[in-house]
Amino acid sequence: MDFELKDIVELLHSAAGSIGAEVTSPWFYLQFGLILTAAGMAYAADAAIRSRVDMTSLAMRWPLPLRHFARVLVSSASTAIFAILVIAARVTMYHSTWPSRSYMLMVAAKLALAWLMIRLVTSVIRNAFIVKLVSVSAWVVAALSIVGQLDFAVDALDSDQVAVVLGGLRLTPLLLIKAGALLILALWLTNITSNFIEGRINRSSDLTPSIQVLLVKMIRMGLVVVAIAIALGAVGINLSALAVFTGATGVGIGLGLQKIVANFISGLILLVDKSVKPGDLVTIGDSSGRISAMKTRYISVAAGDGREFLIPNEDLVTQKVVNWTYTDKNTLVKVGFGTNYDADPRLVCKLAMEIAAAAPRAIKSKQPNCILTEFTEAGMKFSLTFWIADPDGMDNVKSEVMLALWDAFKREGIRVPYPVREIRVRGGALPVETMVEVPTS
Repeated sequence: MDFELKDIVELLHSAAGSIGAEVTSPWFYLQFGLILTAAGMAYAADAAIRSRVDMTSLAMRWPLPLRHFARVLVSSASTAIFAILVIAARVTMYHSTWPSRSYMLMVAAKLALAWLMIRLVTSVIRNAFIVKLVSVSAWVVAALSIVGQLDFAVDALDSDQVAVVLGGLRLTPLLLIKAGALLILALWLTNITSNFIEGRINRSSDLTPSIQVLLVKMIRMGLVVVAIAIALGAVGINLSALAVFTGATGVGIGLGLQKIVANFISGLILLVDKSVKPGDLVTIGDSSGRISAMKTRYISVAAGDGREFLIPNEDLVTQKVVNWTYTDKNTLVKVGFGTNYDADPRLVCKLAMEIAAAAPRAIKSKQPNCILTEFTEAGMKFSLTFWIADPDGMDNVKSEVMLALWDAFKREGIRVPYPVREIRVRGGALPVETMVEVPTS
């Protein structure tokens, strides 16, 4: 059906005439008053229900889907009550007078029931934005169908007056709406499917963490590509017609998306070469922590103090990375300390090695070692080394060993050097600023 401007003007003129006839009728104001009364009563009843029903403990013993359904039903109680009241008024007026005199009540009841059904159906969607978008879109379609204008709206959105032809592709608002709706549905189903597959892969003990992440990303990307292709094909868009946009997309990637593409490719490289993987303890620049997640664009490094560093994948490929658990989790701990020259260095090394060997996290199969590294102006410097099975919490281990060294030095009379300065005055008087006056009694 092709629409001309005069057809639209005639339709609007006839619609305005119908509305004018309705507004001048006393039954219009009666129906409008009944609708407002039903809305007020529904709002009051909804407030009373919310004040008496604990939403957190509602149907706690029910299965999760039924519990969620009950909560949505209670939250939409005002809509349900409004629909019931309007339906009751519609039935009463239908049997008391002409059916046409309660047309507004019928439309209001159908709109309320449509919104209630849409809210119940969309309750399975977790994303709040998607819920609002789907709910409003579906309700608009239902409203047009209820008032009998759906076919007109569809033909108007698909007419040649609003169509845009790009190459061999004819774009209309209706086509874009259908494509958007199908894309949302396809991507939602894709997300559910990929989450299910990800759960199965993560539970597999035969795959390493890097392979698990790689498989999940490849499957997710493949499903997204298939979903987009199916959605566009379902609305009649020939994918070959999109070839005209390939050059523009390449230019866009070259100019503005090179960092995103570089991080994406770097992420795939990291997953393939297994240089880092979830659970590794790494140091990248000034950031240290354990890798908690590997994403498409970045990795998340948990510092252990509540912070998480989001480091781009490209930095792990191009910069120096210290992986404390790359091939072996055994870590060498180095503790530097000093004593004065009155101490016996052999006794100091013996005490240090005994303390390190007695540390709870020290590896018993590898003996500690202590060496004298330097004679300095203040005293002797030593280096104590020992192995622990996991680098996590290495600073705590060093602190425990140094505290034990302090106790042993106190017990053996070994002193830790500290700088001492002596000032000698040879003859003459002290400057006035340094003289201290002693009060006389």
